[in-house]
Amino acid sequence: MTSGGMRSGMAEPALAAASPPYPLHVQAQAWLGRHPVLPFPGSGRTLARWRVLADIAAEDVCLVKLLEAHYDAQAILAELAAPAIGKDERWGVWAAEPPSDSAQYTQGTGVLNGTKSWCSGAAWLSHALVTARQGEARVLVAVTLDASAHRDASGWQAVGMQRIDTAQVRFDRTPARVVGLPGQYTERPGFWHGGAGIAACWYGATRAIAERMRQDRRIASDPHAAAHLGAIDTRLAALAALLRQTAARIDTRPELAHQREVMQLRAAAEDAARETIDRCARALGPAPLCSEGAHAQRCADLQVFIRQHHAERDLQALGQLAAEDASSWTL
Repeated sequence: MTSGGMRSGMAEPALAAASPPYPLHVQAQAWLGRHPVLPFPGSGRTLARWRVLADIAAEDVCLVKLLEAHYDAQAILAELAAPAIGKDERWGVWAAEPPSDSAQYTQGTGVLNGTKSWCSGAAWLSHALVTARQGEARVLVAVTLDASAHRDASGWQAVGMQRIDTAQVRFDRTPARVVGLPGQYTERPGFWHGGAGIAACWYGATRAIAERMRQDRRIASDPHAAAHLGAIDTRLAALAALLRQTAARIDTRPELAHQREVMQLRAAAEDAARETIDRCARALGPAPLCSEGAHAQRCADLQVFIRQHHAERDLQALGQLAAEDASSWTL
């Protein structure tokens, strides 16, 4: 089945459920075998892209964290007119910039030096797009993760998202090539379109948690459990509608960032995830979290993943955008 033919309510699992789970790289290769490329955001098939991401997230949250970055790298390279990803290459996008980072690109020698934090999937990837400093400018560079890129995952002590193997990487004269113009990575509309795709991942994982609750026999006999499911159903229906609407807007005007709409979508997805995790636990009690490994891990993983939403900071920015537009709430 092609990605365009998939429906968000019909997961296409790459591997049957197993306990313990398959190694993450095995799951990833299975999905890449079925979907080596996804439609790019703004290509007219944004929703088809998001449906696949949601289905991967419903299977495994760490898995979608790994693969979304690979698919994002494909879209970034295409949008910035850079060479496409080669067969059997596995790419990540390492763009977090905490104060401790020191990654510096030297134009004359074409090498990258310094450290980069929050490098997810470092042990699995063959290449990465890395944000770095070139003097006072911010650039995006493509690197091959060879012996000059030293991975250190000893600081990754997470319980949620443990399997994603996030590391600090130290580059030591690692050959690199600049992708796009300085600042272009964050200034292009696709930066926001890619951020919207993360909300589709959160939706898929949230949907899987809600499905565990929907299938519980207590829904038929416990009115409180049924009420919690009704609240979850309302949020998921609203979020699915917002995903479809935002995808259509991106496809209609791909030259626009749609920043406010993307921020609304991410906030709604984060809220739905938190509410679903909480209501599922309140309705079903501690037993599923204590005796069902896959469900417990999914809840733990998703709670970490949604922290890519910056809580009140993102809501403040969204509120400031809303204050500038008095007509946007008209039906």
